[in-house]
Amino acid sequence: MSIGKSNSPEDDQPSTAEERPEAGPSIGRILQQARIAAGLTVDEVSSITRVRSPIVHGIEQDDFTRCGGDVYARGHIRTIARAVGADPDPLVDSYDAAHGGRPAPTPAAPLFDAERIRPERQRPNWTAAMVAAIVAVIGFVGFTAFGGGGDEGKRPVAEGSASPGAVPKQTGKVITPTAPAPLAPKPQRPSKPVSPEPSDSAIAAVPKDVVTVVLTANDGESWISAKDSTGRTLFDGMVEMGDSKTFTAKESIDLVLGDAGAVQLFVNGKEIKDDFQPGQVERLTYTKDDQRQDQPQAG
Repeated sequence: MSIGKSNSPEDDQPSTAEERPEAGPSIGRILQQARIAAGLTVDEVSSITRVRSPIVHGIEQDDFTRCGGDVYARGHIRTIARAVGADPDPLVDSYDAAHGGRPAPTPAAPLFDAERIRPERQRPNWTAAMVAAIVAVIGFVGFTAFGGGGDEGKRPVAEGSASPGAVPKQTGKVITPTAPAPLAPKPQRPSKPVSPEPSDSAIAAVPKDVVTVVLTANDGESWISAKDSTGRTLFDGMVEMGDSKTFTAKESIDLVLGDAGAVQLFVNGKEIKDDFQPGQVERLTYTKDDQRQDQPQAG
């Protein structure tokens, strides 16, 4: 009789450690590497995307709890990816695969019916109330003038026929009702003026002992950061479409353009004709000697 070694249930199960495929870089790691490659800090990405810095830090660590839900997380991933130059679609698909998939869209008909059934709160119509009050006043004045005196007010009185000692009657003056004054038209808010492009005379008059940068957002809004050679911030914020900004410094000006394709630049009176693409982030440096050069010095 031979005694053999019994196999445990664990020994019958195949080992899957070697067959498990290696996972690729996570969503946060891809966004972090793209941000570093674009030369942006977390604060600069936050300024461009309007997503708070703690949320950007959390997403780069694959922590989406601060986003406030799957819908906001997808939107933040897509916005940050565009800002750092990454493709947002694979990242959003990866997020959906890891969080149960994208929810099915709600049919349009129930939403339409619910919106149609919902009662709309009406505001008081002050114009109609004012017109009704004017009509009531005119009606009261007319009734008092024409019908308030009764038969005695309608009876004509002959001049010189009053008996001695009689008190003459006073005849009432007929008041003609006037039409209500027309309501003044509501003033319209003037449209936002579009900043004109720098003229030839203004460009020619720029001083030569300083660096002057004129920036105009012609094709859309863009986030702009401008600093002088000492690191002092000249401007940091959004420039709306049609607006212009002028910066001057003694030695140099460092620029960061969130959307370089939407911006037109004049440096020391000369237009910069670089072929920037829409959505492209550019970091540029200009000095007071760049007015005679054909190309800007990239920082």
